[in-house]
Amino acid sequence: MDKNIGEQLNKAYEAYRQACMDRDHAVKELQQKTDNYMQQIHEQQQKIELQNSIIANLKSQLAALNANR
Repeated sequence: MDKNIGEQLNKAYEAYRQACMDRDHAVKELQQKTDNYMQQIHEQQQKIELQNSIIANLKSQLAALNANR
């Protein structure tokens, strides 16, 4: 009987250990994806700021041209 309980405990511990490893892997993968998405968002925000700056510059040039007509 004791041997059976020992085997069950070992199996339960191994299942718990595997579940913890799976969880840790999932957390690490999620963190990596989050970091990547945050970097992509930052890059896109920089592109948007650059495009807005170009648009503002073009609008001012257009306004100057229209004022000269």
